[in-house]
Amino acid sequence: MTMITSIEPQSHASPSDQAAIICKKVRKVSLASRESFTSRCGAIHLPCPSQQRKTQSLRERPFNLDNGIHRELGGGPPHPDTVLYLAYGSNLCARTFQGDRGIRPLSQVNVVVPELVMTFDLAGLPYVEPCFANTRYRHTYPPVSTSEKSHLLPERTPRYHKDRWKKGLVGVVYEVTKEDYAHIIATEGGGASYQDVLVHCHELPANADIVPEFPTSQPFKAHTLYSPVLPPGEPPEKGGRFSRPDPAYAQASVRYLTLITDGADEHALPGEYRDYLHQLRPYTMTTQKQRLGGWIFSVIWLPLISAVFGLNGTFGDEDGKAPAWLVAVTGALFRGMWTSYDGFFFKLFGDGERTIDEDHAGDEGAVRSGPSLKYAGVDEKGEGRYEEV
Repeated sequence: MTMITSIEPQSHASPSDQAAIICKKVRKVSLASRESFTSRCGAIHLPCPSQQRKTQSLRERPFNLDNGIHRELGGGPPHPDTVLYLAYGSNLCARTFQGDRGIRPLSQVNVVVPELVMTFDLAGLPYVEPCFANTRYRHTYPPVSTSEKSHLLPERTPRYHKDRWKKGLVGVVYEVTKEDYAHIIATEGGGASYQDVLVHCHELPANADIVPEFPTSQPFKAHTLYSPVLPPGEPPEKGGRFSRPDPAYAQASVRYLTLITDGADEHALPGEYRDYLHQLRPYTMTTQKQRLGGWIFSVIWLPLISAVFGLNGTFGDEDGKAPAWLVAVTGALFRGMWTSYDGFFFKLFGDGERTIDEDHAGDEGAVRSGPSLKYAGVDEKGEGRYEEV
């Protein structure tokens, strides 16, 4: 077992320098142990997609998931025999992608996607899985000027570690069979909440440590599943999901973040990006009231949520797509669950989306409504607004 030793920062270094020293030393240990770690997780080292296949991708078009993915995948010349699929969340991890979902990729390559950035704005289950990864289009791509800043909350609002990545999305493009891509979509809800989009990907050099913000290499296209965040109160319809008033508020669970960081380590994504991922703070219950509330919440809602997903497996078609009545039931169940959380559980038991009572109250440990600021909804750009109290 690899041990981490001698990572104590030098006493004369500044706090930022100390953090950089520790990150570099931990990264070296991670690289040295990656081979054994990958073996335990079952990851397979694969070749890169061929140049011919990447050139073909430039002529492709997005799939219309409403038509049924099997029909779309058999759509003729616009779609080659394989699919280039961009993964960025838990599907980076072999035990999820190849293990739980049984996908067998034919090739893979690490990429940066300048037009997208990863977010954690898909609502999950309070106290259990508060949110999941998603993407949004960057406001700075294509860039107007090199000094233009990305989309940020107002200066006086609490800062979020998960919003600190200002470059493009970093991920892995897998080449998969059409059958496997249909299975991926089926396991993601059969396209009920997602759109298939094509994005420009730039291959990252092997052993790259820094992610280029505006890469100049020849791009190729890959498909990915995109779920736009809906305005508060708007029911989920085609290609959208139920969303919270402030989509950027929630923290992901330890379990979910571990899948992403493990996957990033397996694929040896650039060290700069892995440092960012490993610094993300997970949601943690810090009070007995939260733990009690989380247990009661799970007892009430988890069986219902599990039953609904079980019905999807029973009544879903060959594409995994649920009938309209079941989609409506699922939407109503999620709205009811979050209404009960906002109206009762949060007030009585505490925050089920963000860690509270941490030392750094102005960072990711900030409570939902601090002594000087309170959340006041979102503006026309979808930004969280805070008002002084």
